[in-house]
Amino acid sequence: MIHHENTGDMMTQISHTAQLTHRTVRAKVGTLARLVQGYAAWQQRKRLATLDDAILRDIGLTREQARAEASRPVWDAPDQWRR
Repeated sequence: MIHHENTGDMMTQISHTAQLTHRTVRAKVGTLARLVQGYAAWQQRKRLATLDDAILRDIGLTREQARAEASRPVWDAPDQWRR
């Protein structure tokens, strides 16, 4: 068996590298999730803008409310969409 005096240092470095990798992966997943949510918001708002007045009445919206929602920027999503 080979004993290295700096085995503790190596383990510390491996642990640190694993933590950095984990944080990087979490950040990338978070970014991807935000992009997917933004795209979904864009699609839903685009569809909302195409609904006719009868359907808008059925869901309790006026044409003006639908236009206002459809014109919101993609990053302006309600908090409940982000959960």
